[in-house]
Amino acid sequence: MRTVKYTNSIDFHCLEDLQDNPVDISLVHMGKEECKPYHAFSGTRDEYIIHFILSGHGFYSAGGNTWPLESGQMFLVYPNDPVVYCADTKSPWSYVWVGFKGLGADNVLKHCGFSKNTRVLPAPDSSEYMKCFEELFKHITLSFSDRLYREAILLKLMAVLSDHHAKLILENKQEKTNFGDNVYVNLAIEYINEMYMQNINVSDIADRIGVTRAHLNYAFQKELNISIQKFLIDFRMHKAANLLVSTSLSVKEIASQVGYNDQLVFSKAFKKKFGVSPKNYRTHTDELEVRANRP
Repeated sequence: MRTVKYTNSIDFHCLEDLQDNPVDISLVHMGKEECKPYHAFSGTRDEYIIHFILSGHGFYSAGGNTWPLESGQMFLVYPNDPVVYCADTKSPWSYVWVGFKGLGADNVLKHCGFSKNTRVLPAPDSSEYMKCFEELFKHITLSFSDRLYREAILLKLMAVLSDHHAKLILENKQEKTNFGDNVYVNLAIEYINEMYMQNINVSDIADRIGVTRAHLNYAFQKELNISIQKFLIDFRMHKAANLLVSTSLSVKEIASQVGYNDQLVFSKAFKKKFGVSPKNYRTHTDELEVRANRP
């Protein structure tokens, strides 16, 4: 791995061998608001937006999930993704936000802990990121120097978030050093229960809880006598079976509801689990219910 070189002597200080890896993101807008009860946004945006909740409560819906939120948390809006966020009726939130674009945005956000499956995160202490916002509000003209200041402060804010995420990962790993395999299994099941509707896989789950895929599979085999892959599939199939008998959603819609983008792949997995196609499962269940209700 390439490393940088830093020379530190009495009369010579030099940092060199830096990688040529520019971060392409630019500020679109930023602000602060004390929201009124029911204050809401519903729709899509063209840019990425991170909201930092300073006080109060509200909720955020995106990607088929809804999160009740409060001070100390932050949430990310992805470009062109339908979202809804709304202030609480009794304790409406206040927040600061920053909107930005750029080819490097996804990579930067990944290092801050965000992804399509992780849109809500604990925020750093407000004293850390508010310094960046206070600086931004000092450079509000269209002068070239203020533009440069704003881009620099945006990068500084992202550095704060990236550093915060790295510290959380380190703390998480330290806390899990002496965890038993049952704890890893419970954490994985908790994550599956929360995110099965998304297109997550075993690697996503292992990364989320901070263990290797191989060790997570070993833990499931040891504790439940089943592979993590089979557990994930069975979990989704049981959820799908419930939707088939309790809703009128189409098979394609149900496939999407349990994390499958491909209806054919879903149908094959369902038939392998239950011995019948999703359509026949629904029909057969309906017939049994009619028979059971006959006098």
